[in-house]
Amino acid sequence: MTTSPEEKEAIQQRIEALVEGGGFSEAGGLLEDLHPSDVADIIERLGEGMRVSLVSVLPPELASETLAEMEQGENRSDLLAALTPEKGAELIVELADDDAADLMGELALAEQQKILEALPGETAEELIDLLRYDEETAGGRMTTDLVAVRATLNARQALEQVRYQGREVEDFYTVFVVDARRRLIGTLRLDDLVVADPDSAIASLVAEPVSTVGPEEDQEEVGRLMGRYNLAAIPVVSPDGILLGRITFDDVIDVIEAEQTEDILRLAGITDDEELRHNWTASVRTRLPWLALNLVTAAAAASVILIYEEVIDQIITLAFLAPIIAAMGGSSGTQSLAITIRRLAVEGHGAARGFVVKEILIGLVIGGVLGVGIAALAIIVDGDPMLGLVVMMAMWGNQIVAGFAGAFVPATLDRLGVDPSVASSVFVHTLTDLCGFFLLLGLASKLLLG
Repeated sequence: MTTSPEEKEAIQQRIEALVEGGGFSEAGGLLEDLHPSDVADIIERLGEGMRVSLVSVLPPELASETLAEMEQGENRSDLLAALTPEKGAELIVELADDDAADLMGELALAEQQKILEALPGETAEELIDLLRYDEETAGGRMTTDLVAVRATLNARQALEQVRYQGREVEDFYTVFVVDARRRLIGTLRLDDLVVADPDSAIASLVAEPVSTVGPEEDQEEVGRLMGRYNLAAIPVVSPDGILLGRITFDDVIDVIEAEQTEDILRLAGITDDEELRHNWTASVRTRLPWLALNLVTAAAAASVILIYEEVIDQIITLAFLAPIIAAMGGSSGTQSLAITIRRLAVEGHGAARGFVVKEILIGLVIGGVLGVGIAALAIIVDGDPMLGLVVMMAMWGNQIVAGFAGAFVPATLDRLGVDPSVASSVFVHTLTDLCGFFLLLGLASKLLLG
């Protein structure tokens, strides 16, 4: 059942009071009617020893789903490792193989081995096969639980196979059609199979798969393909076309959330995806190197002011206008940067081609409008129309630079195989600051004092 934040907080306080007094069985009883996601939230807020004792008294199905719903990282892997191998194996058996592989992949090899030895042989072999793949690839995300029928069957025979296989498979929306070697021939919609003439050959109903992925395909590309073609599931095939498994949309939702969180953090100069769960000392260690780099680049940009110190001494209004031009360039560059990185994330590598020209044109128009505005401000403050002209030209030029840099930098990093969300913002902000100061002060020295 769904639980409101207020109800969850009340339950949290009740659970904490019970476990502190050793009432784990009663606490477990309170959790049995909650959704596993809500149970995961409650358990994550408890101390490590309390978490282990409470999970141990939960029904295996609820305990396993709770582990799967917990945030990836040390909390749930430590919790699974703290259970006895037999208890851990009991929970792993309850999970879909892809969720089980994700959990097992977070354990140290020694802990993995203990649980694998306690699992039934067939289950252990399936998990070992899945654990061969990196967790951020299609193979690491796929499940081998699927419904597949031979192309030589008719609709009646295929439907019987679907009923039989479907008892062991969760949430299947697509029937895969294979040949005698289990090579993927195509897919068959479940509703088409149900309404088909019982004597119709499956070969006449099958459709070519809209898209397939190899087991080494990056999970972000899998998410992009499923979103582009509106797929409920995508087949994972070997290089010679053998059907290995499938990835369902619910797994892709998790991928998209994780990738977007990573990109947002990296765009801010935070490369550690554990930052959201760090304590303050770990967060300082993560952020400080990037801020130190920003300090160096900001100092380089500000050094332009020292070069034109005499110009500022003679026209003091420039000290007021220079930060505005630099800041507006940085803001425009960030907008262009965000749009370009978003396009790369959604459409894949190379998708930013042609974006540079578009962003330069946008900067040309926006710069003209903003240039007129800041020129009017300069004339009001200083009363010199020539200063207004200089400021307008500097704003205009820096907006064009911002549009160019915001698209060119991430597109270039993408072509070089570097994640554009990691370093783009440092380069873009440095370039717009440098150009903003140079344009304003350089033009002022030539046109007003030359």
